[in-house]
Amino acid sequence: MTVRLTGHSLTLDEVVQVARDGAAVLLDDDAADRMAATRAVVERALASGRVVYGMTTGVGAKKAATVDEASAAAHSRLLVLNHRVGQGPLLPQDVVRAALLRLANHLASGAPGVRPELARALIDALNRGVTPDVRSLGSIGVADLSANADLVDGALVDVPLAAGEGIALLNHNAVATGHAALALADTAVFVDTLEVAGALDVEAFAANVSVLDPAIDEARPFPGLVESRRRIAAALEGSAVWTAAARNLQDPLCFRCLPQVHGAARDALRFALDRLAVELNAHQGNPLVVDGDGERVVAVGNFDMLPLAGALDLVRIALAPVLTAAVERTVKLLQRPLSGLPEGLAVRAGLAEDGLAEFGIAAQALVAEARLLAEPVSFHVVSTTQAEGIEDRMTMVPLGARRLAEIRELGCRIVAIELVVASQAVDLRGARPLGRGTAEAHARVRELVAPLAEGAPIPLDLEPVAQLVRSGSIG
Repeated sequence: MTVRLTGHSLTLDEVVQVARDGAAVLLDDDAADRMAATRAVVERALASGRVVYGMTTGVGAKKAATVDEASAAAHSRLLVLNHRVGQGPLLPQDVVRAALLRLANHLASGAPGVRPELARALIDALNRGVTPDVRSLGSIGVADLSANADLVDGALVDVPLAAGEGIALLNHNAVATGHAALALADTAVFVDTLEVAGALDVEAFAANVSVLDPAIDEARPFPGLVESRRRIAAALEGSAVWTAAARNLQDPLCFRCLPQVHGAARDALRFALDRLAVELNAHQGNPLVVDGDGERVVAVGNFDMLPLAGALDLVRIALAPVLTAAVERTVKLLQRPLSGLPEGLAVRAGLAEDGLAEFGIAAQALVAEARLLAEPVSFHVVSTTQAEGIEDRMTMVPLGARRLAEIRELGCRIVAIELVVASQAVDLRGARPLGRGTAEAHARVRELVAPLAEGAPIPLDLEPVAQLVRSGSIG
């Protein structure tokens, strides 16, 4: 697969292919021509003697200082170096590759007004496997300045910069957008897996499946609810739960509202993916270079990432109750009064052994951390003392993307516990046909973790199951 950058057609699938699978990248010829045309607009603006922010002036509090033509190129390079203030651990390599791709596409749009050589140099770095060290902390999400400086300096270390190119290479959100893209792609796969795990819980609890009646689709037609109900029902196709007498007239809410809770997460995810689709191809900087009739260099605030930051907050908020409900179902399966099975899902009733009971505590600890990660970050405010009080906005979109990746990782471990506990309950409940999807999930778990035997300790390592969840093989 080769990804052709046009500046306006980059997709999430292409980001994943380049970031993780090493797909080749090339610059579209029309994009190169457009970049040359907008760069000519910049050159004419510079030659006219007009004052252009970041091109003939300093930035931030130094906006009143003049950058003369003789020092303009050196100023661009120094601007990059002076923003290398990032802190903390390095970003994962796939996130850095996603950021390089998003930046190259940003430049390919022509709107930043840089030479085509810069986009080609970034693409060359990607194709050669160059992955700069980019520190993860230090951006407030109104342009990823510190992370961008690491990214650009590492990828373009030997490439001379021209007047005005320093600000164009810093003033964007490619790092946060790339990180968000991968986190959302992973979350989309994860939501599918969550629904199969939820269906296996239904089997394990012998739950009342009236809550999956098709009439729900028409009565409450939220797109996510409709899709979740259908997917959960499909996983249970052929299961005995459809014909067996229900144990309870009304199950606990974590079972009874399974499609509603999952559906809300699907709707939040769909909203965020729509925002991402725009951001992958949007101008995210300042200034904006306009070619053609009425050519101009326009001061804008396109580096404000609230649309994506708010959407990432929404996804994390929607995931928190999904994971909480998963843990509640797990804990209830471990409790004899609710499940009707031996306490802790021990092999038989009356044993002093704990069975799998302690997994309930582990799951509750994990979901507590997940809920903390769901706290919104996009509305936090920043001190107005920076840059003479002008820089008084923040979106914290890099943090929002990082927290989405983290909550999904915790979720993979929660679901690993959920699958192991549900599989044990299914085994104890006795021979009865499972659904098409739930039987496959149960079999995959049993390939990795054997049923608990009398006198045996609890399974020590669930990492293989967590990896199975990460892979999307269940779902």
